[in-house]
Amino acid sequence: MAQHGLEILYGDHLRGLRGRVDRALASHGYDGLVVCSGSPRYLYLDDNSYPFKPNPRYAAWVPDATPDCFVLYRPGSRPALVFHQPDDYWYLPPTLPDGYWVAAFDLQVVRSPAEIRRLVGAGGRWAVLGEPAPTTDGLGDHDPAGLTTELDYARASKTPYEVECMARASALGARAHRAAEAAFRAGASEYEIHLAYCRAADAREEELPYNNIIAFNRHAAVLHYQHLDRQRPGTVRSFLIDAGARFAGYCSDITRTHAAEAGEFHDLIATLDTAQQALADRVRPGTDYREIHLEAHRKIAAILVEHDIVRGSPDAALAAGLTSVFFPHGVGHLLGLQVHDVCGLMAGPQGGTRPRPEGHPYLRLTRELEPGYVVTIEPGIYFIDSLLAQAAADGRSRAINWNRVEALRPCGRNLTREAIAALD
Repeated sequence: MAQHGLEILYGDHLRGLRGRVDRALASHGYDGLVVCSGSPRYLYLDDNSYPFKPNPRYAAWVPDATPDCFVLYRPGSRPALVFHQPDDYWYLPPTLPDGYWVAAFDLQVVRSPAEIRRLVGAGGRWAVLGEPAPTTDGLGDHDPAGLTTELDYARASKTPYEVECMARASALGARAHRAAEAAFRAGASEYEIHLAYCRAADAREEELPYNNIIAFNRHAAVLHYQHLDRQRPGTVRSFLIDAGARFAGYCSDITRTHAAEAGEFHDLIATLDTAQQALADRVRPGTDYREIHLEAHRKIAAILVEHDIVRGSPDAALAAGLTSVFFPHGVGHLLGLQVHDVCGLMAGPQGGTRPRPEGHPYLRLTRELEPGYVVTIEPGIYFIDSLLAQAAADGRSRAINWNRVEALRPCGRNLTREAIAALD
C-alpha cells in the first residue's frame, strides 16, 4: 500500500479516535485533552537517559517518538501537535515531523515544553494523559480513572489503519526471523543471531517492541530468557526466537522454534504448528477468547498423549492438571501499541473484570472478540525443571513418561506464536 493509501487510512483512524474522545470527554465533564509523549528518564546519579519510549496513549494519535511533545485537543477543533524542538548544541534537535499524518494537525513548535501552559490557556476543565511532570502540574486532572478506562477499553478494536501498521510490523519481523534462522543454520551464537535480526529488521535494540528472546537448548525453557550467549554451545539441539518489530508505533510479536535436525523434537514442532493453525482459525468476532485458551489445553493434552510424553487419555491428562506442567501460560493476548495491549481482562468501558477460567491464573485476555481485535495465538510445550519437579513430587508423576521427558528436556520448549486479526 502506497503512502497515499496510508494517509487515507490514518485520516479515518484519527476521525474515529476523535469521535471516541469527544464522547468520553462529554460524558466525564471535560472541555479538552492534553496527551503527553513523555520525557526522558535518567539513570541514577548520571546524566545519561534510558531509551525513550513514548506514552502509548500519545502514540495512538502521533506515530512519532519525540520526547516532550503534546497533543492538544478541544472537541470541535483541529488537534494541535505541540512539537518540542529545543535550541540545543549538546544534542541534535529533532527535525520537524514530515509524513502522511502531519497534515492532520495544527503544528506548533516550541523551544521549551513549559510553553504548553500558554497554549492551554486559562479556563476550562482539562484531562491530561501521561506521566505526571512539572510541565503539566496543575493543567488538569492527570489520567482520570473513568476517562482513561473508557478510552483504553476501546483500544482493543483496531482501525484499518492500525491493522495495516501491524501487518507492516509483522512483515518486518518475518524478514528478520528468516535472517535469524539463516544465521542459526550458518553456525551463529545467540548474540550473533540477535545482531542478524536487528540488521534485517533495520532496528536498533531500543526500537524493538521488546527484548529479543534468542535461546538455544534448555535456555528456551525460560519463558522470558534475557541473555545472549556469545559462544555457541558444542551441541545445539534447538533454537527458539521470540522477537518482533515496530511500524509507526505498532508492534508485531512472533515466535518460532527450530530443531537442529530431524527427529523427535522436529516432529513435535510440526504437530504443535498444526494445532496452532487450528486455534488461529477460531479467531473471529463473537468468540470468547477463554474458550480458545481452554481448547489450546485440550489440544496440548492430545499432543502430549500422541507423542507418548503423557500416558493415558487426553481427558485424563486435562483432569489431572498435566497440561499446565507443560503449558504454563495463557494462549495469547491483545496486541497493538503495546505488546501486551491494555484491558485484556476488562468487562466493559466502565471497568470491571471478566474472570479467568478457574485454574488458569496467567491468561491475559478474557474478552469476547469483536471486529478489529488483534490477538496472539501461542500454544507451547515446555520442559521446565521446576514444574517437572513439582509434578514428580505429587500424584501426577505416574502419568508422565519420564524417559520421553528426559529425551526432550534438553530442547527446552516448543512454541509457535503469531498475531491474528478478528475481522468482519
